Amino acid sequence: MHLTCPYCGYSKTLNSDQVPHSVAKVTCPKCQQDFPFVPEDKNAPDTQPPVVTETPAQWAEQHPKAGFWLRLVAALIDMTIVLVLQLILGAALGFSAARLLPQDSFATINLLVLVEIFTYVLGFAYYVAFTGYCGQTPGKMALRLKVIRCNGENIGYGRAAIREIPAKFIAGIVLCIGYLMIAFDRQKQGLHDHMVKTYVVKL
Repeated sequence: MHLTCPYCGYSKTLNSDQVPHSVAKVTCPKCQQDFPFVPEDKNAPDTQPPVVTETPAQWAEQHPKAGFWLRLVAALIDMTIVLVLQLILGAALGFSAARLLPQDSFATINLLVLVEIFTYVLGFAYYVAFTGYCGQTPGKMALRLKVIRCNGENIGYGRAAIREIPAKFIAGIVLCIGYLMIAFDRQKQGLHDHMVKTYVVKL
């Protein structure tokens, strides 16, 4: 039998005798997305594709979403990791630069500005890199959550950069109302999720 992933198009031929009868869904080895498994008719030609009962967009819409408190715990884990990285790497940068720069007030101010910029960039890079790569920061990995697009596809680096920097800034600019929307939204989307059309789903 032939199985084709509806998300990324990856295809593989399997021996039908080796597939357990109780299997209801399979996981694509390429994109790691789950999709329903419908055994093909043994009397049908080998080229007949398996029947997929729902599209990726339908799967994304119907899949259980992560609520406010679950996402808050994941965010606190990430904030703790980022803070530790900023303290360690920022201190290392400041110590190294202090040994190279002249000892005067102007150089000290420049050093402080440099360390401040470095810690901000490190924080942004952490969220954009992890979310863009696999849709999961370490905090979301720990709680088995993932950011996906509303059409069921992976978020990608470009959309992740928009979501994690300007969209989250806008969501939190007025009393964090954009984040509080998660608790009341039907699909548990914050303002930043609505802006870039993403869901945070449970795995």
